[in-house]
Amino acid sequence: MLTLVTGCRGRVGAALTALLHQGGHPVRAASRNAAELSLPPGVPAVNCDLGDPSTFPAALEGVDSVFLYAEPAHIDAFVTAARTAGVRHVVLLSSSSVLVPDPAANPIAAAHHAVEQALLASPLTVTLLRPGAFATNAYGWSAAFRSGRPVDLPYPRSEGSPVHETDLAEAALAALADPALQGAAHHLTGPESLSAAEQVRVLADATGTPAAVNEVTPAAWKEAMASHMPAGVAEGLLGYWAATDGVPAEVTDGVQKLTGHPARTFATWAAEHAAAFRP
Repeated sequence: MLTLVTGCRGRVGAALTALLHQGGHPVRAASRNAAELSLPPGVPAVNCDLGDPSTFPAALEGVDSVFLYAEPAHIDAFVTAARTAGVRHVVLLSSSSVLVPDPAANPIAAAHHAVEQALLASPLTVTLLRPGAFATNAYGWSAAFRSGRPVDLPYPRSEGSPVHETDLAEAALAALADPALQGAAHHLTGPESLSAAEQVRVLADATGTPAAVNEVTPAAWKEAMASHMPAGVAEGLLGYWAATDGVPAEVTDGVQKLTGHPARTFATWAAEHAAAFRP
């Protein structure tokens, strides 16, 4: 049974494609520009732009299951094309932000919520992966590390339980391969709650690079992010960090339930990705 993996330029999609191929599962890798993908030998690539419904039919031809990123722009057209192609099962990389009281009004949760609702309203079997903070969010601090500057944090005591991208890929693999795990929602986190400042210290230890934290005002941080991030997203993040300032993050056993092993620690992630933070 053939699996289409969308978003293969992303770390989770790329890791999942490799895991499926290594396990002998037929897989087709999809991206907006498939020619730019670097794939294991023997893995076919196809253009699938979730913002362009004309790319859906060819990408979905012969596909039984899909690993999908949460892009709401044309989700109804995607569902229609998937049903026409005979797709049975969709694993959605959603977000734990949808668990807030009014996700449709939340700038971070809204897109994920819209895709979840469209899929759940369809006759497809839908498995929802709802990770919290990604460990890869720490890449946002890499420039400061490499240049020796302090890491600017508006809420250094805001806590999260960052999850490793390999754990997400392995969780998706399990959901695709095991019918007993399908059709449910899974909240996935790392194994511990860490403040943003603690994460910076873990990275400093892993890289051997001294790092200081510079507490900045929310307004200053938003202004610094203006060229990289939509204002609504920045405001949503600031609101989330304010609400979690000094509050331990939820830690779940979702990764272990799906993969059979404990979630990887942030220290493990930092050690594996240390080169990106060294001068």
